[in-house]
Amino acid sequence: MTAGGGSGDSVRLDIWLDVACVFPTRSQAKAACEGGKVDVNGSRAKAHREVRAGDRIAVPGAGGTRRELVVVGLASRSIPKAQARKLYEDVTPAPAPEVVEARRLDRMLSPRDGGGRPDKRERRERRRLKGW
Repeated sequence: MTAGGGSGDSVRLDIWLDVACVFPTRSQAKAACEGGKVDVNGSRAKAHREVRAGDRIAVPGAGGTRRELVVVGLASRSIPKAQARKLYEDVTPAPAPEVVEARRLDRMLSPRDGGGRPDKRERRERRRLKGW
């Protein structure tokens, strides 16, 4: 599945990340690449790196996790979001039960009134309840 211009067998990483809707803008994709947050096939990748179908890309996810994506298709120009989601397969492993439980505890223990960050005593209490 190739869309847009270019040679058709590879696309710049920052462009692909933007077109595939992994990052909202190309500049954010480039900043993540230059900051060492994006890995391609297990090694850090710069924004100008060419990606091909079958490459495995690791990008930052929500809550400090890592998303694992396998490139299925290439595109170098903007396409509809429904088609953009078909450019990759998300193979991120499911979180461990301990992680799911820790997130549930965080949600339960978070201040309901929107009081902001927990203070030192609240942080210690949360760590004690989590068993850290």
